[in-house]
Amino acid sequence: MFSAMKTRLTVPCEVEVSHTFESLHAHVILPDGIDAEPGDEIIVHGSEIRVPYGEVWRVDREATIVRATMIERLWTRLTGDFEVMELCEFSFSERVTA
Repeated sequence: MFSAMKTRLTVPCEVEVSHTFESLHAHVILPDGIDAEPGDEIIVHGSEIRVPYGEVWRVDREATIVRATMIERLWTRLTGDFEVMELCEFSFSERVTA
């Protein structure tokens, strides 16, 4: 039988934020042995991280992982490809708009 209850797990984590010409990203690095699965939510606790241009910071924080139920995990696997395709709807054109 499966559970419809969501499991919460609070763990230490590291947040890497890059604000450079080459990369603009923020990654949450979880401890070894803890992986995020499809449909899981990761909530990072703490104040906002503002990184000056040209720098990469790594900050220790605490995160709560809210595990998806079996149905949510299945739904995420089934619909995930469609949501990724929505992100790919862009174009590069040389047309100048006035």
